[in-house]
Amino acid sequence: MAVWAVGDIQGCFDSFQELLKKIKFDPKVDELWVAGDLVNRGDKSLETLNYLYSIKDSIKVILGNHDIALIAAHAGVKKSNATIQPILDAENADELIEWLRHQPFLHWNFKIGYCMAHAGISPQFDLGMAINHASRIEKKLQGRNYKAWLKHMFKVSSRKFNAKASSMDIDKYILSSFTAMRFCEDDGSLDFKQKGAPSTLKVEYKKLKPWFACPTRRSTTLKVVFGHWSTLGYYQDSNVLALDTGCLWGKALTAARLDVSEAIIVQVACKAKQEVKK
Repeated sequence: MAVWAVGDIQGCFDSFQELLKKIKFDPKVDELWVAGDLVNRGDKSLETLNYLYSIKDSIKVILGNHDIALIAAHAGVKKSNATIQPILDAENADELIEWLRHQPFLHWNFKIGYCMAHAGISPQFDLGMAINHASRIEKKLQGRNYKAWLKHMFKVSSRKFNAKASSMDIDKYILSSFTAMRFCEDDGSLDFKQKGAPSTLKVEYKKLKPWFACPTRRSTTLKVVFGHWSTLGYYQDSNVLALDTGCLWGKALTAARLDVSEAIIVQVACKAKQEVKK
């Protein structure tokens, strides 16, 4: 059995299928970790979601910001768009969304030494804290009152974790850190506005660092697989493995084999060429 992880698919179904063929993925014996943002913006989000659902027993999915937006659109909390509307119009829409709503924000495997979260793990959290906080918001998303909860989650989030804050503010921080984080300050305060590569930061933002390079970051014990940051691209060090390589933007879709002593990286060029919004 091989364990593979793949970066943000975002509805680029054809490239995804090409990548699975290239790594010779067999859902009968292999396992696929999907680092969130399964859908949105790509032209075949429904096909992507249907395929993943069809092999749900062979995959480990964590939720990304675009997946949360889809769930919110289905709940009537957020507006739909042209690329996710086919999912909402599908006969099996309720079944797909219910399955997606019950996916976690964090997955881990001590045997192979990796964990996975869409944007990463807050520098203020160690692995135990991350597991507990992920479970907290998973229960909210899976609960009966999830629609009301989601309405609050799209409001401005706190930049720093505060255990004494209101329950909703704590939830917003946890959700944002797992799904929207990129940069932080030295004290762990998150910056949700900067989206470019670290090398492109303007002078006034040079004090910011990638969340995984925060000098006060707590140890997560396991190496963190994450996506979300297409402008960062493929990146690997002893602590993290970044796999969002901008497939949607005409770059590449990347997979990494995890159950080996050193990750094996495989890429396919993406056919999508959506323009970056200025």
